[in-house]
Amino acid sequence: MSAGADAEGGVLAVVDHRRGELRDVSFEMVTAGRSLVDAVGGELHLAVVAGDVERFAEMLDVEGVDAVHTVADGEEFNHDVYATTVEALYADLEPEVLVMPGSVNGLDYAPAVANRLDLPLASGAVALSTDGGDVEVTRRIYRSKLEVTVAVEETPFALTVRDGAFPVTDNTGEAEIRPFEVAVDESALGSRVLGFEEVGEAIDVTYADLLIAVGRGIGSEENLELVERLAEVTGGTLVASRPVVDSGWVERSRQVGQSGQYVRPTVYLAVGISGAAQHVGQMENSETVVAIDRDPSAPIFDVADYGVVGDLFEVVPALVEQFEGDETDA
Repeated sequence: MSAGADAEGGVLAVVDHRRGELRDVSFEMVTAGRSLVDAVGGELHLAVVAGDVERFAEMLDVEGVDAVHTVADGEEFNHDVYATTVEALYADLEPEVLVMPGSVNGLDYAPAVANRLDLPLASGAVALSTDGGDVEVTRRIYRSKLEVTVAVEETPFALTVRDGAFPVTDNTGEAEIRPFEVAVDESALGSRVLGFEEVGEAIDVTYADLLIAVGRGIGSEENLELVERLAEVTGGTLVASRPVVDSGWVERSRQVGQSGQYVRPTVYLAVGISGAAQHVGQMENSETVVAIDRDPSAPIFDVADYGVVGDLFEVVPALVEQFEGDETDA
């Protein structure tokens, strides 16, 4: 069937949660799912597997969602449970498009599910075009140096959505909540979750509104204190580019870039970051980007809304002094 046809199967999106919290990508998939429904027809169905499914379902009742299917099996992600459950839901609903998250969990089971269902898989979508009823998927390759657009010629197909690529949908909706039971052979499970152990800092920078990002322009680990103070007085969260992380100056959980996190905060302040494609591709969708760099030709200024061409060792102390003065006045 052509992706432009008036299909009845609609879209099934499998949401993502971790350690008792829904991930933002779950609500981003609603936005992506609605645009796909406009192309293939039908309804938008969400599926939440494991965890506190009743609470999650209430949170997922947002504008544009027609039904939320809950599967109460376990507390955390398990590859075999997810693969079996999604396969069963797909057989029951027969959607034209199956959407899964481009998260750590999604990347684990999405290829297996697509293979089981014999579906073509378009991974890492950062944009969708449905003009004229045809579906085109934009994704980044070669460490985000290039964007490619793939035309989907037939449905059904599967898709993974990259974290932070789509706006979050959160307006209250009128979705129907539907419990769904799946017969999972517990004895056949290849693994089970025994617990979690944090490696390094327990921080998720993808949820921060203000990110203070530091790059190789900081020069040395001793100079980090300057940027850390700026994060402190502004209430921001410190993040870093890969060279700073590879040097061991900042925890890897704070890395923004192709091999780190994809972020979209309200404000992204880049300090001493030149703007390599691998870094820019993971933060350019921030609402407001402010850059500080002494090189006026630095690529970071191409994506910045506001730029300061100057020595960070002069600009950052001035900012700290300004914000400290504001705190004193308050």
